[in-house]
Amino acid sequence: MAADLERIETQLMAAASTADPTLTEITTHLIAAGGKRVRPGFTIAAAATAFSTDAPASQSSVTGGVAVELVHLGSLYHDDVMDEAEVRRTVDSVNARWGNLRAILAGDFLLARASELAASLGVEVAGLLAATIGRLCEGQLLELQHAFDVNRSEELYLRSIDGKTASLLAASCRIGGLVADLPRDQIDALTSFGHSYGMAFQIVDDVLDLVASEEDMGKPVGHDIEEGVYTLPVLFTLDGDHGNELRALLGGAVEPDQRDRAAAMVRDGDGIERAIERASEYASRGRTALAMLPSSPGVVGLSAAADYLLDSVEAAASV
Repeated sequence: MAADLERIETQLMAAASTADPTLTEITTHLIAAGGKRVRPGFTIAAAATAFSTDAPASQSSVTGGVAVELVHLGSLYHDDVMDEAEVRRTVDSVNARWGNLRAILAGDFLLARASELAASLGVEVAGLLAATIGRLCEGQLLELQHAFDVNRSEELYLRSIDGKTASLLAASCRIGGLVADLPRDQIDALTSFGHSYGMAFQIVDDVLDLVASEEDMGKPVGHDIEEGVYTLPVLFTLDGDHGNELRALLGGAVEPDQRDRAAAMVRDGDGIERAIERASEYASRGRTALAMLPSSPGVVGLSAAADYLLDSVEAAASV
């Protein structure tokens, strides 16, 4: 897998490069800053479920992985403009360094390149990626519509993360299955795993926003609260015994001390524990989907990713 991910890095840089040096500097900025490459890793692992032994990733699975990572990167460029973020992956955000207009155009360029690569893999992959980009927009818009909404329901939260996070992870796995020409039931099982993992992934990320250190997250603890994004641990707390007390702090802009008080209130209640339980439920669904597939290094790798995800949040929450 390490050699395959090196191929991803090389081809990511190539796909984001242009004849214009300035545009290339902007479009490759976050690629050079690094990243976990979860989505292309899932595309490669999903394609690898076609083989019972380790083998180098096919060029089509690498191309698919590059396409999904370009979509992810393009969405980050746009997200940082909306959030007025100044830092991303420990470096200046694109909008902070080059301004909103260039950040939006560069994000659009990355999405266009992703679509071009998807088209090279066939009509079904191209259509899937296009639909996924639409779902990303829908999920993000739903989140924006309920910013600072203390009455945001769990259902609305889940619908939002289904679009803005789970859809791309589901597509990552499905593209891997498609380019490997797997049987349809196995492609559907991989898609189900990717979706379930994506739901768990976002819930875990939202828990970490409240329990991890600022050094680990690269942003203040409780940043989502400050942005008016009330995530599952907060929603569970609002619905609990101390909901009225927390509600009095939220619903609008908060000062850093109010943010810290609200985050502490959530940590002191059962919202964190309940959110981790919900993430575990989604991870379990993902494992059930993987059980439908024959044993392979790809299945082992995907299952290990789900285990690591939950272990990391449980460890952070216990500190």
